[in-house]
Amino acid sequence: MPYFDAASSVPLHPVARQALQASLDEGWADPARLHREGRRARLLLDAAREAAAEAVGCRPDELVFTPSGTHALHSGISGALAGRRRVGRHLVVSAVEHSAVLHCAASWQADGGTVTEVGVGRDGAVDAETFAAALRVDTALACLQSANHEVGTLQPVAAAAAACREAGVPLLVDAAQSLAWQAVPEGWSLLTASAHKWGGPAGVGLLAVRKGVRFAPQGPAGERESGRAPGFENIPAVVAAAASLRAVRAEAAAEDARLRGLVDRIRSRVPELVPDVEVVGDPVRRLPHLVTFSCLYVDGETLLHELDRVGFSVSSGSSCTSSTLTPSHVLRAMGVLSEGNVRVSLPAGTAAADVDRFLEVLPGVVAEVRERLGAPVRSADRDVPGGSGSSLTVDAVGRLCPVPVIELAKVIGDVPVGGTVTVLADDEAARLDIPAWCAMRGQEYVGEPEPGTYVVRRLV
Repeated sequence: MPYFDAASSVPLHPVARQALQASLDEGWADPARLHREGRRARLLLDAAREAAAEAVGCRPDELVFTPSGTHALHSGISGALAGRRRVGRHLVVSAVEHSAVLHCAASWQADGGTVTEVGVGRDGAVDAETFAAALRVDTALACLQSANHEVGTLQPVAAAAAACREAGVPLLVDAAQSLAWQAVPEGWSLLTASAHKWGGPAGVGLLAVRKGVRFAPQGPAGERESGRAPGFENIPAVVAAAASLRAVRAEAAAEDARLRGLVDRIRSRVPELVPDVEVVGDPVRRLPHLVTFSCLYVDGETLLHELDRVGFSVSSGSSCTSSTLTPSHVLRAMGVLSEGNVRVSLPAGTAAADVDRFLEVLPGVVAEVRERLGAPVRSADRDVPGGSGSSLTVDAVGRLCPVPVIELAKVIGDVPVGGTVTVLADDEAARLDIPAWCAMRGQEYVGEPEPGTYVVRRLV
């Protein structure tokens, strides 16, 4: 069964498995002790730290291991903000950061701090000049991911780092998605990552803090990991994480080229095979293994279940999942369609035949889900001059995506060109998906004159 969800987590790399098994016998003792077993454990921990630091591009004494990537983000942000509290209480983040960063920002704001959230374009990237303009004299910290976890777009880290350096503001980079593929450009002050993203074991994160960065660890103090990640180190897992990071980086160049070709095939073929599809994210400045597309008139959760049923494990940033009733914050910030969203992220070693098989079954799966939902077939293309009236109202209150858009598409041809359709909907996703539908189908989104009321003018 092809697994196409590497952006979430990847299987344990063979090198990680070997290192884990070997270090279970050698790395069980307390590395803080001076006896033989303790010294042996300390040697393993130090070697792992050196290997990870080399891959990150920092000094070994600048890097600590944490219980997870999320823990690394929380610790890094809180420690940097506390260390620079005399400078100010202003935090800058991009609108498409990982939810862990946005949760930190919300907590900081609730505690009296200020936050500037820098928006992105439809490609998912921040504008470097806009990011630089958000920096102020009281900015304590800026955060920018190296690559987006939902659409794969690379961020202008080098330019942002230069702007932060000029402003005297430390930059924290979340490198969880990109570290397996390449080192982060120079200029960052803090960096975080997560081992299960590159084939290491879950439960290991990295936090690197450059020398000279003011940093005050929050929470109860500990003696281990420079006081930044208290608790007994999981040495076997740390050793496996460092070993697999080195291994995947050695394989990265060859896999980059191969997977990029497979993703290019998906990017070009899906819109040809499936009508009413929008491929999102930057087509060039992106991770090599990740592609995201959104399908009109499709329930994202149902689509994922149906793809799983035919043997493909994919993910989604769609609002239509059992875990959330709000649109993906990344897709919302980009202003693109959120319904029927599919994220395909290929692990190393993915076979071309598996991608071909995915492209073979996808059209039928999408068509089946659309038929089940009663979706229209190119309804907006029909010409009904002098239809039922110059305006219509669609009541979709209480109905979740993609139903409001489906109902809009069903009736848009019943008004003459220049006529309007008003959609009443209380699903938050409608605020994003109705304008996106208009952009995809060449209609005019007039606006939202009042909450839950969306007006569309027929142009074609």
